[in-house]
Amino acid sequence: MKVLLFGATGNIGAAIAEELVARGHEVTGVTRSGGTGAGSAVPLVAGDVADAEQVAELVRGHDAVASAVGPRIGADDDRTILLGATGGLVAGLRKAGVKRLVVLGGAGSLRTPDGTRVVDDPHFPELWKANALAQIEALGRYREVDDLDWTYISPAKLIEPGERTGAYRLSGDDLLVDADGRSRISIPDYAVAFVDQLEGGRALRTRVSVAY
Repeated sequence: MKVLLFGATGNIGAAIAEELVARGHEVTGVTRSGGTGAGSAVPLVAGDVADAEQVAELVRGHDAVASAVGPRIGADDDRTILLGATGGLVAGLRKAGVKRLVVLGGAGSLRTPDGTRVVDDPHFPELWKANALAQIEALGRYREVDDLDWTYISPAKLIEPGERTGAYRLSGDDLLVDADGRSRISIPDYAVAFVDQLEGGRALRTRVSVAY
């Protein structure tokens, strides 16, 4: 499968790139400059994910598009980056006639066992709140798209470096927790779930969440 991956050099994007390559896919990574990411697992090109014309040009000839685009926390305007990416991807894929899109999402809108959203917890880190709210808005916009085969994949409450075990659980809008009440996933195992969905997942035009 020929896959175009936006945000290929971030921590999660790089793990997704490695997983795709390990499974034999032909992957091209897209970054803002195209020249960063020494040691990247995939060749890189420059592109603006918020520019629908650029997205369409880059996407043509690919079977699927993956996005691991995310703002630098505390350094970028979360809403501008995330909603810009959402608009550019949707419009660009439509122009190019490519339907499959898998997107790195956020956990802030997941429902906790008491029925509230993760982001509404009074202990939710203030530093991450703008990102969470922007991700919630982006998910709302994807849910209005009925002509692309998109999947929005939310990680667990805690996603961090760790080992690749290949084990994970999937849910929908509910926060998954383990027997100790923790919600977590390693970055490599999130990448496994992400690529599983891209390859053959049946969760189309919906959100799934991933955790142990």
